[in-house]
Amino acid sequence: MIVIADTSPINYLLLINQIDLLPLLFQQIIIPDMVRDEMLDPDAPPVLRQWITHPPSWLTIQTVPVIDTTLNTLDPGEQAAITLAQTLPADLLIIDERLGRQIAEERGIAIIGTLGILDDAATQGLINLAEAIAQLQQTNFRVSRRIIQALLNKPKS
Repeated sequence: MIVIADTSPINYLLLINQIDLLPLLFQQIIIPDMVRDEMLDPDAPPVLRQWITHPPSWLTIQTVPVIDTTLNTLDPGEQAAITLAQTLPADLLIIDERLGRQIAEERGIAIIGTLGILDDAATQGLINLAEAIAQLQQTNFRVSRRIIQALLNKPKS
């Protein structure tokens, strides 16, 4: 399975100490070099900068030589992630930003976000969803209460 990730889901999973869910759910993750560069930016959260300086073995950083210019409404990391997802092609793109998700879906790319990862992990018994969401809400992660309530009230399968 080819899984590409954008910056923010990795950032939020790091902030809530759940980054190890990625290899448990997907084995291997690929990020574009532009995403790595965003993670190394001096304005990036320190935990993210530190993590990417010694990336785990399950993370592959791949160069994206030519960015799809039709994606210029997105930030550089999202542009690179969607371009790479189209090029490989990827089975799944991990992305949180609404516009990036919308564009990826319009292009036929399967997506999941931070909440989807937490939901999948909870379904597999790896985490307590309510606790993980409570931790996520202590960060600057933005999502409507309606979405949180729907996720927490979803029948367990």
